[in-house]
Amino acid sequence: MKKISIPTKKLTLAAMLLSIGFILPSITGQVQLIGNMLLPMHLPVFIAAYLLGWQYAAVLGAVLPISRALFFPVPPLYPTAIAMSLELVAYGIFAYVFYCLFKKKGIFSVYASLIISMLIGRLVWGLVSFLLYSFKGNSFSFSMFLSGAFINAVPGIIIQLILIPAIVLAVKKAYKNE
Repeated sequence: MKKISIPTKKLTLAAMLLSIGFILPSITGQVQLIGNMLLPMHLPVFIAAYLLGWQYAAVLGAVLPISRALFFPVPPLYPTAIAMSLELVAYGIFAYVFYCLFKKKGIFSVYASLIISMLIGRLVWGLVSFLLYSFKGNSFSFSMFLSGAFINAVPGIIIQLILIPAIVLAVKKAYKNE
């Protein structure tokens, strides 16, 4: 049997993560408040950062919110999908970069890089949202930032802290045994 090349495996996994990024918000978004709290598009981008690298994760992060906004009514393209897109790009890049800074690739390196990149991504979202809302003539207050980035996102943050390390480490272990 012919062995599958690494680029083919990466593209296949990226396509699967893109599909998951389309499907999860449809499942959780039946109740918009719950969908906003669970942050379903974040999961495939973070997983891509750890398993595929920053390039794939950045592309997924850029494409998911924008394409969902174009195909479905949620999230609205301006300003939500644009701000979310840049947030997800930041997640993908920084999760990978900080993960690579650790010599030992284990649970600690995944958690540390995940938490750092979550903070940076939320700051990117807040800054971009502030700029986009300002262009629109609306205000984006610090309390709106705290509410959107942290308070309302607690369930999604918890899910990310549980699922992402578990998935990443399980897949890495499976590939190691291959």
